[in-house]
Amino acid sequence: MRGWTKAGWRSMPRVQMPDWPDAAAVTGVEARLARFPPLVFAGEARTLTRALGQAAEGRAFMLQGGDCAESFAEFTADTIRDTFRVLLQMAVVLTFGAKVPVIKVGRMAGQFAKPRSSPVEVMGGVELPSYRGDIINGFDFTPESRLPDPARMLQAYTQAAATLNLLRAFSTGGFADVHRVHAWTLGFAEGEKAARYREISDRISDALDFMSAAGLNAETSHELRTVDFYTSHEALLLEYEEALCRIDSTTGLPVAGSGHMIWIGDRTRQPDGAHVEFCRGVQNPIGLKCGPSLSTDDLRLLIERLNPDNVPGRLTLISRFGAGKVADHLPRLVRTVRESGARVLWVCDPMHGNTIKSASGYKTRPFDLVLREVREFFAVHEAEGTIPGGVHFEMTGKDVTECTGGVRAVTDENLSDRYHTACDPRLNASQALELAFLVAEELTRRRRGLAARAAV
Repeated sequence: MRGWTKAGWRSMPRVQMPDWPDAAAVTGVEARLARFPPLVFAGEARTLTRALGQAAEGRAFMLQGGDCAESFAEFTADTIRDTFRVLLQMAVVLTFGAKVPVIKVGRMAGQFAKPRSSPVEVMGGVELPSYRGDIINGFDFTPESRLPDPARMLQAYTQAAATLNLLRAFSTGGFADVHRVHAWTLGFAEGEKAARYREISDRISDALDFMSAAGLNAETSHELRTVDFYTSHEALLLEYEEALCRIDSTTGLPVAGSGHMIWIGDRTRQPDGAHVEFCRGVQNPIGLKCGPSLSTDDLRLLIERLNPDNVPGRLTLISRFGAGKVADHLPRLVRTVRESGARVLWVCDPMHGNTIKSASGYKTRPFDLVLREVREFFAVHEAEGTIPGGVHFEMTGKDVTECTGGVRAVTDENLSDRYHTACDPRLNASQALELAFLVAEELTRRRRGLAARAAV
């Protein structure tokens, strides 16, 4: 891209990034990272861009999910496996509802940094720098732990590489066999409180049985036993992103080697800011979080800066307003995009606008509010005649108690049982799968509505 260099962001205003105490140590870490192999490859990013372009046209649907903030302490093969498994289960259910391919994107192998509402945290009268994610500082509330440490970038790289290695093995080694994945889902639908989802589950079983009878099974069909799985994260720590930026040998263009898709957060989307400057130059698909404060003028400017060639799949707009507020903000943004002629993918993040403090003192996200925002997102797009192309959840494959509600009925009193998140509350495996069933119902309803209108 003309006039762009991977270090150009350094001359722009920067927010939500640490003040490193030792500049020489940072430079040394960056030099080491710059010699490491990229974590992902340009061809994979191009393939994802094409797939997201199909989702923008209604010929696919995007499922993006994973940890709020990946943790060094909780890094295990089981944790990766469990989250991957739930995402596969969700994807099968959504595929059945949408009747289009589901693009599977994990908030994994790079989601180590988090923006914070305040640069400091106070506990017991003691003020320390806020925890900004394991790639920057530690979670423990001590002066030593909260000191930004650039060596953490090396540990993040190592963990991301190991995570991607395991994800690729799971994706192609038989673990992703659709029959195996659906068998796990059947257990969820057998519960008395999940009876409403049994019909969809049974219909998926019938479809798989028919395919097997017709000779389409994991032994005969590569597509039924493997999946394409991509990784994503917020490109918040730009020293890390720059160090892993590479030139694609095929096109001669720069690519972020840290993940297949990177996104710009609602707090870092300043059109003249460092994060937008870095992201505009790499060829990966880019996500842009769109909160209530995003003006239509800034949206037009951001679209022009991030996708000047109007490439389908290049730019994903991820709305995050909060239940009850979608109709106040999303229509004006949708109309702005339509008037500009921009080709974007619209995705709903129903998590970040629905964080509350429970009576027990824990941050939580009520399941009903999360679902309400998803339904409001679909309703606005139906009214505007545009395409709701995906959903974005913070979730885990573990049986945590961080979000209230769902068929397992997590209550305020349950939150302390297994509240393990390092930052924001996540849906547990049951809640995430239940949401997939409910979104599938929305997709089915939308598909039937479009078919009915087309028949008139």
